[in-house]
Amino acid sequence: MEQSPLRLIKRCVEYISADDVINVPRGLRGIYVLYNFRPRIKKYDVVYVGMASSGNGGGIKGRLKKHKNKKEGLWTHCSIYEVWDNIRDDEVAELEGLFRHIYRYDSRANTLNVQRGFKKMRQVVNKQFWEWEHRE
Repeated sequence: MEQSPLRLIKRCVEYISADDVINVPRGLRGIYVLYNFRPRIKKYDVVYVGMASSGNGGGIKGRLKKHKNKKEGLWTHCSIYEVWDNIRDDEVAELEGLFRHIYRYDSRANTLNVQRGFKKMRQVVNKQFWEWEHRE
């Protein structure tokens, strides 16, 4: 039986070239990140965080192929984080929303992100931490 040390993520591959998207298996569900590699400083800048659920045609591969065609030249590499089969699509959407919320004010990450945060996160983020109910 396949095992992972993580509860949500089954397996991942990081910093693969956009040219290698053709080799990604179809039907993967999870989170992916698009990067722009800056060779002069040898750094990867996050330009987009996305998700693919069971309803997306082709899964992550399908999403990456669309980005490759529509957003050509804006990203050079990607990382893929496949979730376990028992992770629901709404849980994958929550992960994506969390990452987009984190990157919402990052000028480079916002290059491709249309969504400027995560609406459900805004419903829980408005409390001051000292007002939180806590247990000791």
